[in-house]
Amino acid sequence: MAQVHAWAAQAAKAPLESYSYDPGPLGPEDVDIEVEYCGVCHSDLSMLDNEWGISAYPFVPGHEAIGRVVGLGDIARQKGLQIGQRVGVGWNAGSCLHCAHCLDGEHQLCSTVQPTIVGHHGAFAQQVRSHWVWAVPIPEGVDAASAGPLLCGGITVFSPLLDQQVLPTHKVGVFGIGGLGHMAIKFMSAWGCDVTAFTSSAAKHEEARALGAHHAASSTNAEELKALAGTFDFLVITANVPLDWNDIIALLKPTGKLHFVGAVLEPVPVHVMALVLGKKSLAGSPTGSRRQIDEMLRFAARHQIAPVVEHFPMSQVNAAMDHLRAGKAHYRIVLDADFAK
Repeated sequence: MAQVHAWAAQAAKAPLESYSYDPGPLGPEDVDIEVEYCGVCHSDLSMLDNEWGISAYPFVPGHEAIGRVVGLGDIARQKGLQIGQRVGVGWNAGSCLHCAHCLDGEHQLCSTVQPTIVGHHGAFAQQVRSHWVWAVPIPEGVDAASAGPLLCGGITVFSPLLDQQVLPTHKVGVFGIGGLGHMAIKFMSAWGCDVTAFTSSAAKHEEARALGAHHAASSTNAEELKALAGTFDFLVITANVPLDWNDIIALLKPTGKLHFVGAVLEPVPVHVMALVLGKKSLAGSPTGSRRQIDEMLRFAARHQIAPVVEHFPMSQVNAAMDHLRAGKAHYRIVLDADFAK
């Protein structure tokens, strides 16, 4: 079996180094994908640093891969995929297909779901392997060079529009205008919503409007938040920092929904009566289902939605990670695979 060349860390917070591994035999339901591009997500950094306590080393990051199919197992070959076809792999690389969640089409909630970078080598590599369900065809009209972040950050902010039944007539707000938030603005604007961007940086107001937001407001100014109280149908939190949650819940209309996709690690204290009296709700979600990813990619193609990205050669992966760690990414980073042929 040919060795796969990759970039791996040997310990938490260690630099990524050239690394080779034997992927083992191709299983009947497996797909091997030659990586062309791979987005860099903050989750890659969290896993590299073992912030969540689930990392294993050597660790190969990368879960926003775009590439060409180079290997198909006997069963995978019967599922509509072709050698040479361009596909993508996001946060998940496998699921059982027989549990209740998989049978409901919620493969991302499978009790034995296989994340692409947890106990599995990711896509900062020549190749990445996935189950055929998670090898997602990239439709015409989606730019391969910038599409990687759609497969994690993009679907993370798109799936709540479906799950929470957000309507084009709704007034919505996005908290945090970064890697996730800028894509949320683009999707919600194309969805037809009236979009307000909430950010702690006044310097981002004009850029948020350029991304598609109709309004921009402070996420930390209590007086500004109070002036907007009771006016929103749906709010999505893409930031991962503590905010004044009661002021934010007060922004919601009766029956309004507050939805978390940012990894806020601290507890979120709320006054329950603020929810009960207004029939308001709090929810959260991870990535979306395979069906939702397909739907998102078609929507992105139709509306020409692409993440704002910066490119680094994969051979400069440590510079890219340092750029992300320093908070300088605008708004997402994509690595261009440059392994020697």
